[in-house]
Amino acid sequence: MAARGNRLLLGGVRLYNARPLKIQLKGVYRPDPANPRTPAWQLPAAYEAKRFGRHGEASGVDPAQLWPTPEKLQEMEAEERAWLPSLRDMQESLEAKEREAEAKRRQREEIIAAKMAKMPQMIEDWQREKQQCKLKEQQEKERRRLLLAEAREQFGYHLDHHSPEFQEMVVEREKIKRMEQKEEKKRMRGVLARKAMESKTLASSPDNEKEMAEPKDT
Repeated sequence: MAARGNRLLLGGVRLYNARPLKIQLKGVYRPDPANPRTPAWQLPAAYEAKRFGRHGEASGVDPAQLWPTPEKLQEMEAEERAWLPSLRDMQESLEAKEREAEAKRRQREEIIAAKMAKMPQMIEDWQREKQQCKLKEQQEKERRRLLLAEAREQFGYHLDHHSPEFQEMVVEREKIKRMEQKEEKKRMRGVLARKAMESKTLASSPDNEKEMAEPKDT
C-alpha cells in the first residue's frame, strides 16, 4: 500500500534500487606522492613494505629501499638489546640471581648457626638474670617489710606503703643511708691513708735502712 501511494505521488513512476557498478582496476594500485589527494598513511615506507609483501615485484617497490639505514639499524639493535636481551645475557642474569640467593641462604644459615651456638649461654644468662630479679624482688619485699615495721613503731599504727607518710619516711631513710655510706667511704680512705703513711715511715726508718745495708750471713 505504501509503495502504491508513492507511485501515485510520483505520477506512476516505479521505484527500484540500482545495482552498484563493479569497479575493476587493472594492475596494482600505486600511490602517487606528488598527488595531494593521496592519503598520508599511504606515503610512509611501512606501506610500501606492506605492498611489496602482498604483491611482490608487481608492486613496483624497490626492495633495496625497504632495508633500514645504518642509523635505523643501530637504533633497532639497541632497542632489541633493551627489550629482548640475548640468551647469554639472560643466562648471566639468572646465574647472578642464583649466586645472590645462595649467598643470602648461606648468610641466613650462618646467623642461625651462630644463634644456636649462643643458645646455651643465652639460656644460662636468662636464668641468672631471672634469679637475680627474683632475689632483688625478695630483698625489696624484705626492705619494705622492715620499713613498714619501723613506720608502725614510729607512728603507732599501720601505714600503707603508698601513703605520703611512708614515702616521706623512705626518702628520709635513703638520705640517712647515703650519708652513712659517704661517711664509711671517708673513713676507709682515712684508714688506707694512715696505712700508707705507716708503711712509708717504716721503710724510711734508720733501723730498717741499717738492716737493708747489712750483708746476709752465708
